[in-house]
Amino acid sequence: MSKWSLYGLALLAGIANAVEPGQNATLAKVTGQPMLAGIFCFVLSILCFLAAMAVVWRRNRAAAEEATPVPWWAWPGGILGAAVVLAQLYVSEQVGAAPFLGCVITAGVVGSIALDHYGLIGFETHAASRWRILGGVLMIAGVALVAVF
Repeated sequence: MSKWSLYGLALLAGIANAVEPGQNATLAKVTGQPMLAGIFCFVLSILCFLAAMAVVWRRNRAAAEEATPVPWWAWPGGILGAAVVLAQLYVSEQVGAAPFLGCVITAGVVGSIALDHYGLIGFETHAASRWRILGGVLMIAGVALVAVF
């Protein structure tokens, strides 16, 4: 798959990331059960992963069967995913879609600059150049404008 195709998939994921908080908050609001809505979201996610896993496993069984050591910090990623969904359920509706997603994405980019710079949690090292830092600062300014106006 080409690098540009991967960027296209990342853009689609960004669109999905913009839509998902509204879906989850609406489900929580209409049902009156935010935690049940969150559980439903995760059950549906698990079903999607199981279907994708079945397809991948059939296409590349040898790779799926290889056992590799997993660092301790890789296992609790699902906890972070649950925290994101909880924020969607309880925060997004209160602050609005644009400020909520702006904060989530900007915090992700700024945090990613640090993760890349130090090569943490499995990422390759990419220096936090002045341009990357400026990009993070501009994103923070952009989110401030979206939130205030």
